Amino acid sequence: MRSSNGIAIVVIWLAVATVLATTSCTSRETSRFPELRGDYLGQASPGPEPRLFAPGLITTGLYTRDVAVTPGGDEIYFSVAVPGASAIMVARREAGIWREPRVAPFSGVWRDFEPFVAADDRRLLFLSNRPPRGEDPRPGWGHQNIWQVRRQDEGWGEPELLPGPVNTDAPEFYPSLTAGGALYFTRGSGGLKAKILRSRWVDGAFSEPEELGPQVNAGESQYNAFISPGEDLLLFAAAGRADSRGGSDCYVSFRSPDDRWTGPVNLGDLVNDAGDCDAATLSPDGRFLFFMSSRRDPAQGPDISGLTLTELLGRQMAPGNGSADIYWMDAGFIAELRRTSAAAVAG
Repeated sequence: MRSSNGIAIVVIWLAVATVLATTSCTSRETSRFPELRGDYLGQASPGPEPRLFAPGLITTGLYTRDVAVTPGGDEIYFSVAVPGASAIMVARREAGIWREPRVAPFSGVWRDFEPFVAADDRRLLFLSNRPPRGEDPRPGWGHQNIWQVRRQDEGWGEPELLPGPVNTDAPEFYPSLTAGGALYFTRGSGGLKAKILRSRWVDGAFSEPEELGPQVNAGESQYNAFISPGEDLLLFAAAGRADSRGGSDCYVSFRSPDDRWTGPVNLGDLVNDAGDCDAATLSPDGRFLFFMSSRRDPAQGPDISGLTLTELLGRQMAPGNGSADIYWMDAGFIAELRRTSAAAVAG
């Protein structure tokens, strides 16, 4: 997990306080979660302008990011962080009705983040600071590894450390798989420096990871890479580039059949603004782009004169408070970025 803006502890504490205050008298049995039908919790499909994803349902004002949708569209996984804890959440559609998101059954004890569902829907990979078997726990984020759970008849199995030479003493995070089983992930190398690596699936095992070339790893820190199932498109975040709109921006790089990559292409002003973009993914069918942004709602300016404590809590419990929010938009513009990028390479 790499984030340049961190987690706004005070903001999230206020948000959590609001949640506790408003739910202390409401049991699980009397949940007021609305009856929702249709894909993506019944949300209207976005157009070319980004909008908050499922506001008040998934995007709530808490630190929220990392959308992963199952191929059938009946489960949506995402990450939420609160002071001292982070977990992978899941919203499920059962008998056509979406159930209220809750902590996934394999998460909630350790600090888990960054879920990714494989194209065959049989595995879910994620970041965790849980200790490998036989090792002592480490405080805080401690040592980050990539873990996986496998689909069983009654849900996900027990978490297991990803096999092969992927995990090391360095932090590894943000896993993403191609349909053919190649693993893309990030490895930190001290401070805020990080590189994107790839490990091929060969003879039933992951091969020794290799750093992607300078077209992708073009600066000191590239991270949180999402690979398309066909391995022709890579979304990732980078910090400190000359064309950055904020502290960190989201980029795309395109891969040719002979394994050559275009240089990073900034996703543009609609995605990247003064707020950080630290993660971006695509829906399983490639129609929608999901991205995390810490942009602020202009209505939540610095002037809070005259507000009551209840009004302050309400503002902090709403998206746009400077914490991480999930946005989504039509991904059609990426095809134009591909054409532009290909023309530049050809020229």
